[in-house]
Amino acid sequence: MTVTIKDVAKKANVAPSTVSRVIANSSRISQRTKERVREAMEDLGYHPNFNARSLANKSTKTIGLVMPNSANKTFQNPFFPEVIRGISTKAHMLEYGMYLSTGQTEEEIFEEVQHMVQGRRVDGIILLYSRVNDKVMSYLYEQNFPFTVIGRPYDSRMSEITFVNNDNFKAAKTVTEYLLLLGHERIAFVGGNLDFVVTVDHMEGYERALKNAGIKMRDEYVVFHEELQEGGQEAVIALMSLKEPPTALLVADDIMTFGVLRMLSEMDVSVPDDVSIVSFNNLMISELSSPPMTTVDINIYSLGYEATTLLIEKILKPDVNPRKMIIPHKLIKRQSCQRQTKKLAPQ
Repeated sequence: MTVTIKDVAKKANVAPSTVSRVIANSSRISQRTKERVREAMEDLGYHPNFNARSLANKSTKTIGLVMPNSANKTFQNPFFPEVIRGISTKAHMLEYGMYLSTGQTEEEIFEEVQHMVQGRRVDGIILLYSRVNDKVMSYLYEQNFPFTVIGRPYDSRMSEITFVNNDNFKAAKTVTEYLLLLGHERIAFVGGNLDFVVTVDHMEGYERALKNAGIKMRDEYVVFHEELQEGGQEAVIALMSLKEPPTALLVADDIMTFGVLRMLSEMDVSVPDDVSIVSFNNLMISELSSPPMTTVDINIYSLGYEATTLLIEKILKPDVNPRKMIIPHKLIKRQSCQRQTKKLAPQ
């Protein structure tokens, strides 16, 4: 037999309306009464019907998560499970559920977002990426629907978008300067997909550091691939086949760097004796690789956690001003870099 609010109210010796307020976590109800009602709910095995509540309150208590592409491909990169761990922790604390996009193409993802918004399936959306000229972001902005971005909007006209990001320009500039201080001048840039804003920011930071050092950027030292092992392997083949191969690599992602290390090993190129490598993200694999990677810790968990905090704030307080939060990064020095000691022919 189904347990009702009236059954809970009778057991807790309160009015049914009090039970409803406890379920909504109303501040008008004392902590002692809340504990008594929740104990009665647990004893009776009562579970609130959140679907019915959402119809009454015009709230789903659910946030939508939008992936950059098919989940099948995305979850090959541990960045996304870790950022979702941060999101789910905060969502659970505030009793929100999650709705994960499952589209396999950009068009399918866009249609799914439209369904989320028009069907009011979610109260707000987190974009787990920032793409150049992204129509999903433009659509959410035009609809004035609550959303936050992990990354930064590429379009400066969208100044009223709330986002959480790292200073990716500064991070890339700093690690390039680190390689320069180790005596490297032939530094290659292995970027991810150029459609993503993080790649643009990394590229600009790399360029600025070289320019400040008076080193001309070489086009053949700049390659872009998907941030997976295969992309790293292809990048290594292209770079190490050059007449003057680089002595250091700045790689966009730890998974790609793992592919780089494997291919260099097959080529009998030693890291860091022949080539130094700096990566990004500080995934678990970076410490377990051979040699352990020097990488930038971007606090992935915090990106997800804070993006959720800002989104739910926006849901509950629609008039709140847009927020821009920068999560700090840190260079983690391990064994994939060393000082350049070999004499190189002039470029």
